[in-house]
Amino acid sequence: MRILGIDPGYGIVGYGIIEHTRGKSRYLGHGAITTAAGTPFPQRLAEIYRDMNTLLETFEPEAVAIEQLFFNTNVTTGIQVGHARGVLLLACAQKNVEIAEYTPLQVKQAVVGYGRAGKRQVMEMTRALLGLKAVPRPDDAADALAIALCHAQTAGSRLSGVGKECE
Repeated sequence: MRILGIDPGYGIVGYGIIEHTRGKSRYLGHGAITTAAGTPFPQRLAEIYRDMNTLLETFEPEAVAIEQLFFNTNVTTGIQVGHARGVLLLACAQKNVEIAEYTPLQVKQAVVGYGRAGKRQVMEMTRALLGLKAVPRPDDAADALAIALCHAQTAGSRLSGVGKECE
């Protein structure tokens, strides 16, 4: 199964592509969709939508795994990320690509085995699981690969259906 992991944002959308077959994940690529600060917000959303469609057409994933929105202290930023996330979900839905959503806690649990793992632990374990020489950059792309790995584990589990939460 080809999985496109997405770490949503409106300045940077991280993405990572893996192939998961018979319990083994193989790295295919990573990168980021970026929009320039100062660009009107609706235009930024349009750029994200266009670039997401390009990713879907280029990589033809069977599933997209995306991080659920996590509000910290800045509600305004959270709302803007929510808008960008909606554009990403729309692009996937229009292409009839399966969508699975995971919380940061679920991703950490799936990749590291500990839901309260630190960011560096998750990044290093992602690197190791995919056999990479270095941690992918930017951090958003490394996060997206971790989200894809979470889905690979969930989709391969006989106890949970595709799109269910990582336990």
